[in-house]
Formats: sequence, C-alpha cells, structure tokens
Amino acid sequence: MIVMARERRLAEVFVEVADSLIDDFDVIDLLQRLSARCVELLDVAAAGIMLADAHGELQTIAASDEHTHLLELFALQHDQGPCVECYRSGAARSNIDLTGPEAAAAWPSFAPRARATGYLTTHAVPLRLRHRVVGALNLFQTGPVPLGDDDIALAQALADVATITILQQRTLEQAYVDKSQVEHALASRVRIEQVKGILAERWNSGVDEAFAAFRAYARAHHLRLADFASRIIDGSFDTATIPGPRPAAREPRD
Repeated sequence: MIVMARERRLAEVFVEVADSLIDDFDVIDLLQRLSARCVELLDVAAAGIMLADAHGELQTIAASDEHTHLLELFALQHDQGPCVECYRSGAARSNIDLTGPEAAAAWPSFAPRARATGYLTTHAVPLRLRHRVVGALNLFQTGPVPLGDDDIALAQALADVATITILQQRTLEQAYVDKSQVEHALASRVRIEQVKGILAERWNSGVDEAFAAFRAYARAHHLRLADFASRIIDGSFDTATIPGPRPAAREPRD
C-alpha cells in the first residue's frame, strides 16, 4: 500500500512538472518545489540544487530549507563537498558517510559543517543532459540508513526533470540560449535571497517562514517570484499587504 501511494504521488509530481512547463514558467519556483518533492518522495531530510553560471562556477539555486541553503553556500565558499565533485566529474555519489574518515579527508571543512547542521549521510546526483553537466542535486539524511538503488534512480529522474526544466528542452546547439536561461535564474535567485532577508527582519521571523509567506502570496496572486522580489526591492510593492507567518507556523513543503 505504501509503495502504491508513493507511485501515485510520483506520477502526480511528474504531471505537476509537465503542467508547469509552459512558455513563461517560473524556473525558480519549480526548482524550489522539486527540492521539496525530493524530501517528500525519498527518505531524506533535505535537498538542494546547484547550477553552474556562464563561467562554470556553481551557485546555489534552490533548497528545501534555509539550513541546507547555508550549508551549500559554505560548500561553495570552501570549494569542496560531494555536490562540487559531482558537478566536476559528472558522476553520481550515493550513501556518503559524513562521519567516516574518507569524508573527513576529502572535505575537511564541509564534512564537520554538515554534521554540525545535523546531516550524517549525503548523496549527490548530476544535473546532466547527455554529456553536458549544468549542476547537481544534493540530498541529505540525518541518519545512517542508506538509499536503495530504486531511490537513487528516482533521485536521478528528478534531477533529469530539473535539467530539462532549466534547459527548456533546447538542443545543445542552442547553448547560448541555455546560458542566458541559467544566468537569468541565478540573478533571480539573488533578488529572492534579498527579499527573504528583508521580510524576515520586518516580521522578526525565521527566513524559512518568511520565504514560505512570500511564495504563498506570489502563488495566490500568480506572480513570478523574481518579478515579485524586484517589486519589493525597488519599493513599488507594499509588503504590508503580505500576510506574515504565524509565530509557531512551520514552512510548508509545497
């Protein structure tokens, strides 16, 4: 029964993604939802997505929660971690024990930081179209329970969906268009991060709660996250009209 429920939910997720792939879809919102779906469908505590910019440098683009977002920023600052290696090699890494000597030797800064965040196991899956790698999907677990082959295959399928989303089904011969899309998504993410900080300070709330309220208002009013963020930053939108998070509210996964 549990397997059937997951298969049904998986089918719903792929239909949801397919429905989102319209001409003017919101890449940031879709990748954010895919991060949440990874947590929902796989036995993981958190997920994050990194993308390479036009210079080949990784940037964090989506995460299921703020702790994971900060951990990924830390990995980029120190240029180490399984996600960074996965992007460079194009090969998936699964069931990495962050408490073991191999992780400590390979990533002397990242491994202890990940453990301090509460993660004991991690996995990295490439965002890849044929031989071209555009980023990586990172999964984190708080326990030592390994992911099975079926879970890893599902993670790769979700990563493939993310890749198709980013590239919008363009061919490799249209690489200049792809780079433009990635650059636009990364610039949009910077504005959204600014707004998360602005709203969290205004509401004296956590960043996750502020982001959840921001996304909920944007979706309810059919606003693209990047455009909405720009209006808040330039002062053309009164944030007093956005319902703030309840003090004890938890961020929804959707």
